[in-house]
Amino acid sequence: MLLEIKALTKEYKRGNKKFLAVKNVDLSVNDGDFISIIGRSGSGKSTFLNMIAGLIKPTAGNIRLEGTEIYGLNDREISNLRNTRLGYIPQGHGILTNFTVFDNVRLPHFLSKRHGDASGRAAFLLNEVGISSLSEMMPSQISGGELRRVLIARALMNEPELLIADEPTSDLDIRTTQEIMELFARINKSGTAVLIVTHELDSLNFGNRVFTMKSGELLEGNQLNFT
Repeated sequence: MLLEIKALTKEYKRGNKKFLAVKNVDLSVNDGDFISIIGRSGSGKSTFLNMIAGLIKPTAGNIRLEGTEIYGLNDREISNLRNTRLGYIPQGHGILTNFTVFDNVRLPHFLSKRHGDASGRAAFLLNEVGISSLSEMMPSQISGGELRRVLIARALMNEPELLIADEPTSDLDIRTTQEIMELFARINKSGTAVLIVTHELDSLNFGNRVFTMKSGELLEGNQLNFT
């Protein structure tokens, strides 16, 4: 098992009131899985992904990546795990605007000590996502769909075991959405497990498992009552 989540809970406080953004969630992710999570805005999807990525500490519960308890690690160890074993595509663009496309993609290589050809890997990934001709451009010079491809390439830079994507097609047109989802499918077939949050119900056809987040609870299947 690649990822095992047990009784994951996140509680927030607003004044004197408490509310649960994520409620006692269990999920197992196996090698080769392509899992889609759907749900309405405010249902807890992004909070859930951010906990898996090591960005938000849960109130209760466990997240184990191949047996390693993520929140049993210190901050430096969590950052290293995220840099070496997880690929994360955040909601929104998350691009470093003063870096070229090429430098944005190869940046993760330099965040911890490692060997290998960062430039060669970045060039390979830019070709894989179909934007090799844009490598020397600045983020302000390219489209929203192209920026998404930059983020995907950057997330794959260190060959992660699990790729996590939060609404990766939320602001894209139909054609670009299809192209991005086909790209995720190819990434998955190459051996990387994929976990995405999406509002695009047509995108569910690309994965092998679907879950719905409702008021912080994770339910198996499409539970939104529309198709």
